Amino acid sequence: MLPFRPVRVLAVALLAALTAALLTVLFPASTAHAASRTVRGGRLDWGIKSSFQSYVTGPIAKGSWGLRGGAATVGGSRFRFHSAAGSYDPDSGAFTAAFSGGVHFTGHRKPDGTQELDLTISRPTVRISAGHGTLYADMVSRSRATGRFTTSAQVPLATLALSGVDMKGGGSPIALNSLPATLTSQGATAFAGYYTAGTALDPVSLSADVLTPAAHPGGPSGKPSGTPTAGKPTGKAAKDSAAGAIRDAAVDWGVRRTYREYVTGAVARGKWTLSDGAQDGGALFRFAGGRGTYDEKKQTLDAHFTGTVRFTGTRLDVRLAGLAVKVEGGRGTLSAAGTPVVTFKAGRLTADHGLIALDEAPTELTAGGAKLLGSMYRPGTAMDPVSLAVAIDDKAALPALPDLGSTASATPAPAPNAGHRAAAGTDTAARSADGRTGTYAGLGAGVLVAAALVFLAVRRRRGARQR
Repeated sequence: MLPFRPVRVLAVALLAALTAALLTVLFPASTAHAASRTVRGGRLDWGIKSSFQSYVTGPIAKGSWGLRGGAATVGGSRFRFHSAAGSYDPDSGAFTAAFSGGVHFTGHRKPDGTQELDLTISRPTVRISAGHGTLYADMVSRSRATGRFTTSAQVPLATLALSGVDMKGGGSPIALNSLPATLTSQGATAFAGYYTAGTALDPVSLSADVLTPAAHPGGPSGKPSGTPTAGKPTGKAAKDSAAGAIRDAAVDWGVRRTYREYVTGAVARGKWTLSDGAQDGGALFRFAGGRGTYDEKKQTLDAHFTGTVRFTGTRLDVRLAGLAVKVEGGRGTLSAAGTPVVTFKAGRLTADHGLIALDEAPTELTAGGAKLLGSMYRPGTAMDPVSLAVAIDDKAALPALPDLGSTASATPAPAPNAGHRAAAGTDTAARSADGRTGTYAGLGAGVLVAAALVFLAVRRRRGARQR
């Protein structure tokens, strides 16, 4: 048998080599384990529960709700959360996207001024893995029994039905529409017991951009979120910095939610347009390019901004331009074209690493502001809060605007075909890999056949010798 051992060894070696070649062809190293991709930019639309909204604002609770952290409303009954951040694995379909913004519900006002119903839902996060989906959220709620507040981070609030949804191999953006949501037991507890576990909530829709490995991870859609300049100021710049000169600044203000809804509603049938660098952040507008002065000792600030927002519609034409913010004595005024529009409490302005930040300061409408808005609101009316960011150092970067991602739809409209891939875009790598499947299958079959023939030939020769 010794003369035939080299042949047998050669056959085994050839079979192993052909099998390895087959595995390499079918599962090339570059695609066997695609790197997890970054999710950056997008929106989540969710009404939480429409009947709960009606209850809060109805004749029993006599309450209201307010938006937090740049959240907006769409379609009248849905809340839009922005700036998705997370990861996506096209191989397994695992997906995580955390969104910014929140909604604060209050109602059942007591004689002492407190609200028996006091619930905040913020930072919703969708996680999908192995065909299961869950929506998490930060929850702050007041107990109806004790009146105490409970704060819980990332509560598994609702399960999401993913029947017929294939998360694998998707591209960018990823869009999921009208996912049925069901309240969990943990969610029912965090909801202060207003609903029991198993209660159907409003469907969830989302759209999220997925960055390719070649994209730069600096900010939304791969773009840097700030514009810091390296190096320390010298010469005149150093003198200005010491004197409190403003290097850059932005003011964010949404006017008022009900005003925006009126403009685009059935009465005015209008719109708004932006120019001169103004930006739309969903529930607010950003006026940037701020220049001016800041005196820390005197606690004064005077900044002027660029950008124009124009509201037009039926018997409506309002321009917000030439915005300026002036702070003195702890009080601030936001003006447009020299007219004071709203006032706000600024408190003490202190720079942190070269950045002065004032987040969502409550505002009141002035007489001039009431006139500017066509006397729709009386002077003293609470308007949308003002946020202010002022850089007095070249290294300080202004916070990014809420990022709504690409233009992919994220609305509760039923998907035309609910049973296929959730990705609205088509990934080039995934598409080319699918295109190679037939070639790989044919080549793989040929390799296996060749290996089998060699192995059978060796066995026949060995059997003949033995006989």
